[in-house]
Amino acid sequence: MVVMGTTVRALLLLALLAGCGARTELHVCRVEGEERECETICGKGVETCVLGQWEGCTAPRPSSTIPIEVTIRDFSASHPDMEEAAIGLDLGIVRTNLGGDGKPVYAGEPTTPTTSGAANFDSWYRDVPGVNASTSFSLELASSPAAPNLYQFNAPDFFPIDGQLLGNEGNPHNFHFTLEMRVPFRYVGGESLTFRGDDDLWVFLNDRLAIDLGGVHATESRTILLDDEAETLGLTKGEVFPFALFFAERHTSGSNFYLETTIAEFDVCPE
Repeated sequence: MVVMGTTVRALLLLALLAGCGARTELHVCRVEGEERECETICGKGVETCVLGQWEGCTAPRPSSTIPIEVTIRDFSASHPDMEEAAIGLDLGIVRTNLGGDGKPVYAGEPTTPTTSGAANFDSWYRDVPGVNASTSFSLELASSPAAPNLYQFNAPDFFPIDGQLLGNEGNPHNFHFTLEMRVPFRYVGGESLTFRGDDDLWVFLNDRLAIDLGGVHATESRTILLDDEAETLGLTKGEVFPFALFFAERHTSGSNFYLETTIAEFDVCPE
């Protein structure tokens, strides 16, 4: 039987903790009742050492409903990229980094299967008189008591501008529109992000493409685990990064939009 001294055991414990990664280092504590400063994207507070773990951070947090202001732009069916566009999943419409103006950069050379070129695509997420009309919309991510750490927006019939802007053009709904969302978030580790819907959808984290669901298609879904993509996206735990989402509804066959995430620290904080 081998008996280890106190010093040796302590050294082995420290080595074990060091090998458990950044999450362990951030959350393990050694002095019961000790307090330290903690923070969320909404402010600072303190947390307490309880049974070897830092717990009970008092920093303010976003509420169970996170309203995010987005921009919706309405188009006529006659726009070359709308109703008459080809049908199908079309990956690679945009480059893997946002442009200097924070907009997607068209990657067609000179077109893609469902788009007609850079000039027409550039109007999707920019106000262009005579081509589109824009308004704001509050997209509310909400959690539930059964899943307080999971935020969702679920619209199986997503028609936020019916009867508005350029109108329904004789259709039962106003189908031809785009949506642009921008909001900072704090990456704490362990978050996931899922989108399901039609048509085009691109998500950029830290201005880098994280989800590509381009094209005029039936319902498609993608899920990413931020920890798995952190190196590619340049994400560092504890830091704040831009979240940008770009969506398009281009065809009259339907419109659905489902966003689910465990990102809790969007920069939408209580007053």
